[in-house]
Amino acid sequence: MVVYQKLVYENPMSEADHGKTNDITCPFCTLPEARIVKSNDHALFVHDGYPISEGHSLIISKRHVGSFSQITDNERSSLLELLDYAKSVLDMKFKPDGYNIGINDGHSAGQTVSHLHIHLIPRYTGDRTDPRGGVRWVIPEKADYWTNR
Repeated sequence: MVVYQKLVYENPMSEADHGKTNDITCPFCTLPEARIVKSNDHALFVHDGYPISEGHSLIISKRHVGSFSQITDNERSSLLELLDYAKSVLDMKFKPDGYNIGINDGHSAGQTVSHLHIHLIPRYTGDRTDPRGGVRWVIPEKADYWTNR
């Protein structure tokens, strides 16, 4: 098991939101080595444990931070370098027709693990009847801006 740091949350969610005490171990800080596809100085590439499409993967900061705005330039470069690598792997293995790439940054944005990670979600023709709007569907009533409403 790879342990990057024992953590105590600096900015924990409220007890009600988090559902756990502040004395927990982050699941991304204690990933088994077998889950790690590739790593670099500041990031890990893993396949998502709960994929929403074939090949759904995560690029995870090695340093435990909650937000993209908290990382250094070197960390940002490492994350994006590994994102490019992961995309090339998924292109070869799964041959998707497109991707959604996203970060849930903060509880209100849907972040359930308070450790920065980037979702790389392969998309396939026909996986949705009408894929227009992509990530805009996180707020369904505002997603469709192209038809007369």
